Amino acid sequence: MSTGMANFVEASSSQQFEDLLKRAGKSLSVVHFCASWAPQCTQMNDVMAELAKDQPRVTFIKLEAEGVPEVSEKYEISSVPTFLFFKSCEKIDRLDGAHAPELTNKVQRLASSVAVSAGGADPPKEDLNERLKKLINAAPCMLFMKGSPQEPRCGFSRQIVQILKDQSVQYSSFDILSDEEVRQGLKTYSNWPTYPQVYVNGELLGGLDIIKELAESGELENSCPKAVTLEHRMKSIINRSPVMIFMKGNKEMARCGFSRQVIEVMNSTGVDYDTFDILEDEEVRQGLKTYSNWPTYPQLYVKGELIGGLDILKELKESGDLQSVLRGEN
Repeated sequence: MSTGMANFVEASSSQQFEDLLKRAGKSLSVVHFCASWAPQCTQMNDVMAELAKDQPRVTFIKLEAEGVPEVSEKYEISSVPTFLFFKSCEKIDRLDGAHAPELTNKVQRLASSVAVSAGGADPPKEDLNERLKKLINAAPCMLFMKGSPQEPRCGFSRQIVQILKDQSVQYSSFDILSDEEVRQGLKTYSNWPTYPQVYVNGELLGGLDIIKELAESGELENSCPKAVTLEHRMKSIINRSPVMIFMKGNKEMARCGFSRQVIEVMNSTGVDYDTFDILEDEEVRQGLKTYSNWPTYPQLYVKGELIGGLDILKELKESGDLQSVLRGEN
């Protein structure tokens, strides 16, 4: 299906998707996994259309996530909108959710890096040292690693993640494999040639060997901020509001059909409630399943107690008991 622009197209099959990536070659391709029922996807398609005008050398592809399931499954698409970034048919980055500013920034950065590597002129951009300074200070304790804490992509990164976990250190991380500029620049900035690297309050603490030594001597505990236990975190979030829903997305923008139905039911009751987006926190997403002994989402809690998921919510509405349950009267 045509979108009116040569570089903004729709892929309706796996073969068409692969052909579009091959045709783009070393140029950047941005793929929007979307759904026709999701208004946020329509909004992000408008953003894509504007970006397509500004970035004529970038290929923008729309793909119905449920219409081409083999592609969605291959790239582990669990919600919409999700954006994948490709170069030379290889995935180089990912963005989950309807975040227009972040999508714009990623497209501009990745398109620029493609142009530079192809021998184009270096476009105006934020000073690299300023970028690095912001990243290093993004959290009290920052880990620059290969991969993510959930999926480390080298043995050294895996070891350091385990040490930080064993020491209950609270930290954020940055995947250096997702940004070659940061990967190379940080070595010079910190005068430290290898990864992983740990920073505390903006200062380099060291790599794996130093973190091991600090852990063995007991000094790491005093050097890094302590993490709140996951159970304590979940209790705190569950009790953030008398009525809490753990879902994909939030009350303004549900990111799956089940979550959207729950919001529709809740909005019909007139009862105040708060939501937590499990897509923004993988630790809570996995941990709450065990904590509540409830394997799926969304999940509804009233005064700290699990009520259930969408089916139970529907049953309570049909029986006329939902209002009293939400007010904690049952």
